[in-house]
Amino acid sequence: MTLQMDLPTADDYPTRKAPEPALLYRRDPVVWHGGPGDGAPNGPFTPEELDDYDRRGYTQVESVVNPVEVESYRAELRRLSADPALRADERVVVEPGSDEVRSVFEVHKVSKVFHDLVNDPRLVERARQILGSDVYVHQSRVNYKPGFGGGSFYWHSDFETWHAEDGMPRMRAVSFSVALTDNFTHNGALMIMPGSHRTFVSCVGQTPEDHYRASLKSQHVGTPDQASLNLLADRHGIDVLTGKAGDVTVFDSNCMHGSGGNITPYPRSNVFVVFNSVDNACTKPFSAGDARPEFLAARDTVPAGS
Repeated sequence: MTLQMDLPTADDYPTRKAPEPALLYRRDPVVWHGGPGDGAPNGPFTPEELDDYDRRGYTQVESVVNPVEVESYRAELRRLSADPALRADERVVVEPGSDEVRSVFEVHKVSKVFHDLVNDPRLVERARQILGSDVYVHQSRVNYKPGFGGGSFYWHSDFETWHAEDGMPRMRAVSFSVALTDNFTHNGALMIMPGSHRTFVSCVGQTPEDHYRASLKSQHVGTPDQASLNLLADRHGIDVLTGKAGDVTVFDSNCMHGSGGNITPYPRSNVFVVFNSVDNACTKPFSAGDARPEFLAARDTVPAGS
């Protein structure tokens, strides 16, 4: 049975600890401010765009990256996927049913090209504006989702994993997905339940040792139950996020999101960057024995763009 509760507990977002799932009220702002008495944060977003982000949990910005830059990033994707030495690196994940590259993690340390993108003011300043502080890169990766077989990503809240397995205390992180290919409704586009970021789904099942090894290919522990998903979908609906190469989707750490598989000829590739507030550095995992490796959850909080 799924319940909506407001639990007074030292861990405001308990998960993987109880035998039954639960829906918990969010206790954190969506758009943060730098300090008491501050007005709306200054930055590239207009007040209307910030209000929209606060309400839906996500926003899309067109043509952040120009066509020449997009092509340079695509070339870098091809270079990385063809690098035989990189295939042996733990940061590279292949599709469960094939040998095609699914993701390359910590890509801003693997590639100078993506290092520059991750530190680009067009991304960093927007992240600072939403989070009300300096930010650092909690995680970066490229997702390939190739045509004729790019796998699905089941419904999940990123924060649930980052809280349970990485020790991220608060919902003070934001994700940027930079599209390197056109996103259609039919090639595995990102789906988000708008407004779901205000509800935390507490999941069941203890975290296995070295859970990340299996979860990077197909996650089962830390995924929401069907009753909770039914309730959230009925309450909020589902938005399918399409757009052009060069567009950027910005979404809250607690958005319920996922994507279907890609059986079309058209890949859906993107660069994915998670910015976390420097005031929200990860501590001990809340529902796991050991923290995930650095390439999945950075412990270095040097501000991005500095």
